[in-house]
Amino acid sequence: MNWTSRLILIALVAFTAALGGTYAGRTLFAPQPQSETELHAVLHSELDLDPAQAARIAAIEQRYAARRKVLELDMQAANAHLAQAMEAEHGYGAEVTAAIDHTHKVMGDMQKETLEHLFAMRAELRPDQAVRFDRAVTRALSPEQR
Repeated sequence: MNWTSRLILIALVAFTAALGGTYAGRTLFAPQPQSETELHAVLHSELDLDPAQAARIAAIEQRYAARRKVLELDMQAANAHLAQAMEAEHGYGAEVTAAIDHTHKVMGDMQKETLEHLFAMRAELRPDQAVRFDRAVTRALSPEQR
C-alpha cells in the first residue's frame, strides 16, 4: 500500500469515527423533553378538553407563539449586544453590565409571558382539570418531583 492510499484510508477511518461519535453523542446525551412540551401533552391528551376549551386554548397558544418569537429575537439581539460589549471592553465594564441587565430583562419578560400563557390556559379549565394541570406544572418546574 503506497503513501497516498494509506492517507486516504486514515482519513476515511477518522471520518467514520467522527460520524460514529457524533451519532453516539446525540443519541446517548439527547436533551430531556422541555417542560413546556410536557405541559402541552398533559393539556391536550390527559385533560379531556371539550371542543370549546380546545378552541380557546388554541387561540391562546397562537398568541403566545407569536409573542415568543418576538421575545426570542429580542434575546438574540441582547446576546449579540453582550458579545459586542465584551469584545469592546475585554472586561466587566459599564457596557458589559448594561448588556447583562438588558439580557436579564428580556429573560424576565420571556418568563412573565410564559406564566401569563400558562395562567390563561388554566383559566379555561374546569376545577378538576385545573388540579391535574397544576400537578403537571409543579412537576415541570420541580425536577425532584418527577
